[in-house]
Amino acid sequence: MKYAIFTHVPWPEGTDSAKLLAHAAAEVGLAEDLGFASAWIAEHHFTRYGVGSSALVLASYIAGRTSRIRLGTGVLIPTLHNPIRLAEDAATMDAVSGGRLDAGFGRGVYGYEYGGFGVDPATSQAHFRESVDIVQGLWTTPEFSHEGEFYSLNKVSLAPPVVQKPHPPIYIAATRTPETLEYCISKGHNLCIAVVMDTAPALDLLKRFVSKSAEYGVNRPASEVPFFRYMYVAETMEQARRDTAAHLEWVLDMLLWRGFFQDGGSEVHHKIGDWRKTRTEVPATLDYVHQNRAIVGDPEYCIARIEELKRHGVRYLGANFAMGGLSHAKVLKSMELFAKEIMPRVGMPESAT
Repeated sequence: MKYAIFTHVPWPEGTDSAKLLAHAAAEVGLAEDLGFASAWIAEHHFTRYGVGSSALVLASYIAGRTSRIRLGTGVLIPTLHNPIRLAEDAATMDAVSGGRLDAGFGRGVYGYEYGGFGVDPATSQAHFRESVDIVQGLWTTPEFSHEGEFYSLNKVSLAPPVVQKPHPPIYIAATRTPETLEYCISKGHNLCIAVVMDTAPALDLLKRFVSKSAEYGVNRPASEVPFFRYMYVAETMEQARRDTAAHLEWVLDMLLWRGFFQDGGSEVHHKIGDWRKTRTEVPATLDYVHQNRAIVGDPEYCIARIEELKRHGVRYLGANFAMGGLSHAKVLKSMELFAKEIMPRVGMPESAT
């Protein structure tokens, strides 16, 4: 088995964002010591949902504190970047990490992230594809030229070049959009499956990816696809559910609340308690999340749930331990318990390389 950790560095009210970034780095350091193959950082903007707005900057910082663990972006949103700048930053990160970058790309959440950057969501699919193609072209082609719908490049050479050849592995976050999955496979990229996607459709997506990649002659196995779930291990079921309840509720509320900002602004300078008093919609229940997105419980329960995923071909399990402001100490303890009690039973860790 391969194991990964994932974070979007959530920033609940009353917490220090600088400390949260430091905690995220320390958690990756522990993950390396425990045998995790990779650590993934999400890109989000203008939100308390996650302060990984400069995911490559954070990954570069973590690269200097680690030596073996691969560092992934889960995911970069290329439509919000100039693709030349994105290719340069990623190449720099690949260089300073000694070739440890896993480049995950996705279309992101439209809403105020696209609005803040003045990007039209209606063109996101075409814009996304063109941007990823340009980044890959810059990584692999000296004096790269391109004439497209959104960008024009004339004999651009990247400096520094990427360390990994021909380029860092590219992962595409596809959910229910057939066009994105088709693009991912046709270009020979890998798939990554997000923590916010329910398990049943996520497993169906994994199955379709493997099947379609075989049709294209790419033959990507399920074992190469990072499959992310919310994760927390405690000594007892009661403790696990008690420790995580408020934090999972915060995540669910944030996912819903963010959609209310349609005319500019975001929730950063508002209070979630005020919104909770006035909302008319409610998010998914904790029971629903426990059944469909999270593995939260004692070791025996977590082992059973992971074995169920393995029966569907999952061999690269990603865990979001740091959910919704859960304390750094509890995150570390859960990670250590996972390594001690779960890994030996479901599969000892192997390298992602």
